[in-house]
Amino acid sequence: MTIYEALDELQRRARKEPEIRNLLLETRKDASPVKAFCACCRKLGYPVYMMDLIDAGEAAYAAMKRSTNGGGENSPKLTGEDDFYELFFAALED
Repeated sequence: MTIYEALDELQRRARKEPEIRNLLLETRKDASPVKAFCACCRKLGYPVYMMDLIDAGEAAYAAMKRSTNGGGENSPKLTGEDDFYELFFAALED
């Protein structure tokens, strides 16, 4: 299971199951929220690690950057699209 599949499945599950949603939202109150989030994901059976989140965001950002204006140094700056952790919670909190 890829990080994308894990986050997608977990997000769908959290929308249907309030107890899981609440568990995930509670991780944001931790002193190390990303670490707590990843630990919670693994407890729920999803192989999510901090470096996976970072790498997924960086890979997606790099792909978008390469696809715009030839991908050179003059390509437009993209903001916020590379943070899968924040995007996960933004969708969950809607």
